[in-house]
Amino acid sequence: MVNGKIQNISIKAISCVLPENIVKSVDRYSDFGKEAVDKIIDKTGVESIFQALHEQTASDLAYIAAKRIIDTKKIDPKSIGALILVTQTPDYRMPATAFVLQHRLDLSDNCICFDINLGCSGYINGLFTITSLMTSSSIDRALLLVAETPSKRISSLDRSLSMIFGDCGTATFLEKESNVEPMDFMFKSFGDRFKKIIIPAGAYRNIGSSYERVMWNDGNVRSDYDTYMHGQDVFAFTIMEVPQYIKEYMIAKNKDESDYDFFILHQANQYILKQIAKKIKTKNSKIPISMHKYGNTSSTSIPLTLSYLNEVNSIKDNFNMLLSAFGIGLSFAIADIKIDLNNILPIFHSNDYYKDGEVKHD
Repeated sequence: MVNGKIQNISIKAISCVLPENIVKSVDRYSDFGKEAVDKIIDKTGVESIFQALHEQTASDLAYIAAKRIIDTKKIDPKSIGALILVTQTPDYRMPATAFVLQHRLDLSDNCICFDINLGCSGYINGLFTITSLMTSSSIDRALLLVAETPSKRISSLDRSLSMIFGDCGTATFLEKESNVEPMDFMFKSFGDRFKKIIIPAGAYRNIGSSYERVMWNDGNVRSDYDTYMHGQDVFAFTIMEVPQYIKEYMIAKNKDESDYDFFILHQANQYILKQIAKKIKTKNSKIPISMHKYGNTSSTSIPLTLSYLNEVNSIKDNFNMLLSAFGIGLSFAIADIKIDLNNILPIFHSNDYYKDGEVKHD
């Protein structure tokens, strides 16, 4: 496993933005039938998701999240030296969407910008990347934007995924600060299983694939331009391997579940989360579950769950947390960190989008 420790950098704010459009799972009765829908609700715990407008992108949600932090905390945009966007649904094939957001947020030219193409474990990977960048540079302030609109890359006829995945945009503002608790990280990657969660076409492999949606062997209708997940193998990974990696991390750090106030886990499936709680021998109350309201929001699920915890938890404090995310790649990540719930903004909803993002041919 890959380990890392970051000193003297603090999370000063987290902001999450959802689209206004809510889709309740029971509204899909007409699509898949009551029995099938009720089974999915019972299995996954997802009662509703939020879907972006056709014109609205992941970066639109991330922009609003970042702007809320800048305005609320009265931050000078010119003081921000790095902007990293984690997304698998960018605005364009090129350039990186981070540059679009640098422009929209009116950041300085003295700012490093780039995208990271990663899903489920993207928040933790992005957090380690941006804090490492700050540690080794003159950058004092940075924005980590993590945003995803999986509804745009999933077939509406795929009952296994379309009811589960929701859209969200987040922003995390970081600043150098002395005498704060270090952040500790651990990562694992399993590239031999890259086909387990995949969109086969749309880039430069499998060029010329048909856009026609047809019935696949798993009984769902999709094209090669839609997301495919091998449910059984991904389920086995999360149930069998993920708890073991979490336990290995705690043993290596001479810790156990009692050292953490909360375990903030990627919101893959409610049953999976409860099984992980059982296997690492912690109480269900230590693992907040937000996916009943928002679904699986890919790389944004950890900051969104932190925001949900802030809304439902009566105590606002600086808590010891173990963040863990797992999925596409396949990948696994951990962040051992202290997070002050007072630094988390209320969840916001918006249908705004960037009207100047259209490229014309005149």
